[in-house]
Amino acid sequence: MPSSASTSRPGGTRPAGSTSSGSTRSDRYVVKLGGSLDADITSACGDLHTLVGGGAEVVVVHGGGAAADRVGAELGRPPRYLTGRGGRRSRYTDAAALDVLRLGILGRVKPDLVAALTGLGVRAVGLSGVDGGLVTAVRNKPARATVDGVEVVVRDDLAGRISSVDPAVLVTLLGGGFTPVVSPPALGAGGGTLNVDADRFAAALAVALSADWLVVLSDVPGLLADRHDPASLVPEVPVDALDDHLAVADGRMKVKVRAAAQACRDGVRHVVLADGRVDSPVLTACAGAGTRFVKEHCVEAS
Repeated sequence: MPSSASTSRPGGTRPAGSTSSGSTRSDRYVVKLGGSLDADITSACGDLHTLVGGGAEVVVVHGGGAAADRVGAELGRPPRYLTGRGGRRSRYTDAAALDVLRLGILGRVKPDLVAALTGLGVRAVGLSGVDGGLVTAVRNKPARATVDGVEVVVRDDLAGRISSVDPAVLVTLLGGGFTPVVSPPALGAGGGTLNVDADRFAAALAVALSADWLVVLSDVPGLLADRHDPASLVPEVPVDALDDHLAVADGRMKVKVRAAAQACRDGVRHVVLADGRVDSPVLTACAGAGTRFVKEHCVEAS
């Protein structure tokens, strides 16, 4: 995950929200709230308030697919999906669908989340990847895919992959005591906006910010060995043995696992996939719940 700017800072394992010994540097968190949480998306706000109140720097990332689907239904534009030749299913983001996504993510989810945090005393500021040239993406090339049961060459999909991150606007806000609340879309390399995956978006921000923590919350306890059995939680994923764990990941979880593992490889010291539906989901994840991604320099919290 390349970055066009760096905010590299020395590391150290510290309690959540604390500062390192002899330093004024606070722990830096990127917390991703999954769109699948829907009405539960604000359940983490109390924890975010606790972290910020304890001196931590927090960037909140959110999706909003469920909200976008409701907007689409109201406008008579239900979501459509494309399935690539490898079997991967993704949202078909033509111009109309991108408009719906922006309305749902930027017009419904973000204002409610910013308002909830502000109501708790957090100085939250809503942004997208376009603001300040934060996240730039390269549009996906035309490719064969199955859409509505028919195999076609898709040329109008306005989705892309992240190519660079310039975290300057986030660093400025964090330095001023604000809590950025960030989401897709991203800025297209040639202008305009592109839909990008929110989990990869969060991981890319965590790397660019030299974050101490990446906490990804969704509607499952973490990576499950059996997706039908919540008790089959995989507590730890060594990133050097990722393929073994991708084999049990299902659907969207594969993307989450890949994004989390990449963040760990790229230097984020604590990376966790956890359940966003529980009480105090962020602090619970930091205390050991969920699935942790580890390698020699991606150390598990003590």
